[in-house]
Amino acid sequence: MAWLVSPKGDLAWGLLVNPSLSCRRLAAGLPAFLTARPPNFPYNWYMPRYAAIDIGSNSIRMAAAEVLPGTGMRVLASERVVTRLGESVFRNGILAQEPLELTCTVLARMAQQYQKLDVVGVRAVATSAVRDARNSAEFVERASLAIGTPVEIISGREESRLIHLGVQARWPHPNRKLLVVDVGGGSAELIAGEHGTLRDSFSKPLGAVRLREIFLRNDPPLPDELHQMHEYIEEKLAGIGKRFGNTHWDRVIATSATASAVVCAVNRIPRTKRDQADRMRASAHEVRRLYKKLSVLDLAERRKAVGIGPKRAEIIVPGVSVLLRVLEDFRLPCLYYSAAGVRDGIIADLDARGVGRELAQLSRDQRKEVEQMSRRYGVALPHARKVAELAHTLFTDLQPLHQLPPHFGKLLEAAAYLHDAGHFVADANHHKHSYYLVSNADMPGFTNREREIIANLCRYHRKSMPTPVHSNWQSLNADDKRVVLLLIPLLRLADNLDVSHEERIESLSCHIRDGQVVLQVSSAADISLEQWAAGRSSEAFRQVFNRLVVTEKR
Repeated sequence: MAWLVSPKGDLAWGLLVNPSLSCRRLAAGLPAFLTARPPNFPYNWYMPRYAAIDIGSNSIRMAAAEVLPGTGMRVLASERVVTRLGESVFRNGILAQEPLELTCTVLARMAQQYQKLDVVGVRAVATSAVRDARNSAEFVERASLAIGTPVEIISGREESRLIHLGVQARWPHPNRKLLVVDVGGGSAELIAGEHGTLRDSFSKPLGAVRLREIFLRNDPPLPDELHQMHEYIEEKLAGIGKRFGNTHWDRVIATSATASAVVCAVNRIPRTKRDQADRMRASAHEVRRLYKKLSVLDLAERRKAVGIGPKRAEIIVPGVSVLLRVLEDFRLPCLYYSAAGVRDGIIADLDARGVGRELAQLSRDQRKEVEQMSRRYGVALPHARKVAELAHTLFTDLQPLHQLPPHFGKLLEAAAYLHDAGHFVADANHHKHSYYLVSNADMPGFTNREREIIANLCRYHRKSMPTPVHSNWQSLNADDKRVVLLLIPLLRLADNLDVSHEERIESLSCHIRDGQVVLQVSSAADISLEQWAAGRSSEAFRQVFNRLVVTEKR
């Protein structure tokens, strides 16, 4: 183990690393010691983690994923369990006790899975069957208790919105006109999207479980039963094409397990390899031929069909019938399958709403404490608040760069309030005085370790970067040195963006583009001084992240 010094010799990084790491390797991108987590480092390289539960009429689906802007989501846990919750609803209007209890048992197990992953946001939704059930209130109470999170009964339009979000998150079509068809257990959603946004949607009671319960009493289905079902489907779809207009669809995407089974069947993909069906195609002719084949088979024979699982075989005939009718009514040549669904939409929505970002902000008591300290040491609070606001934006927007858990955003914000406290002692070397005052302060609401990280951030908000000869730096363990080093450039930049102390920056957004950190600032004032100061502070970004900082005024 050895101390690593930058190639220019102007910065001792201050972290113990493997001496075999070459300077060339560091120059190639993010410094190697920042990307190689020490064996005892207690924090995960952080990406926001969310969990989603979709309680459908046929099955329950759960997913937990972490989201990193620009790269989509990485699934950490996923499960689907068939419960047939909607069967009794479509027969007699209530959720039967047996599937209700099974559903609650499954939900509790799923919750245990994602709770182990430290998710920052959870949303659980129930769709068609629960919407229609007379005892939906009982279900919501029991299901919410099972997972420890409120279960929402969502409308068909909200379900469509989430499906569309999920498709765009997993398979973006920013410049195309899309028709998305989702045939679930209780309802079917038809969604028109254009240029990445939802234009219109319809939710119809055409789910595969619902149609089987209403129409298909025999196995295989009788011709009269199939005819009645076709008439019903046609009636429910009537007028949708007119509402959508004479649109030329660039692509038709079908989601849900029915679509997966259809695409697997026509492409001869076994169910054990159904993940390969994502983004694959089935022509209208192939879907029609598949329907004609399956509709005359009994359950045992349908279960032998390639790509159709034993449970799906029970409801595949009505599911394929809906897809075929949509293809024929809209005169569509083919459809593509997407594995996206409500779960993906929920996770994308939680991320877009910034759920969990509040974890990176000081609590009311913590903010009260640091503001009282700031007043005690004569800190200009308007400047401190502006630096704290800018630092928070930098922390959240540049999370893909530093990849720290939200908790450390609080410590950055506290340092933003207190970095100028040292002026109380003397203007010269005030950053060193700030360290002394903060490290020796009584700070209720913060642990001793947190206080020391805050103090070190104050120490390095200007002048030199950490070196091995600094005793305050030596007192930190390797994990906390890493945290401080990753936050120093953010605090320096935030402080310099209000270098005039006149709060000229009205709003700030940050992006990583072409290997640079691009700051887009809004201001009605002349910010040439702030732009110059931001450029000056970008040296710390170059040293730590190997990125230059560019400021653009909007």
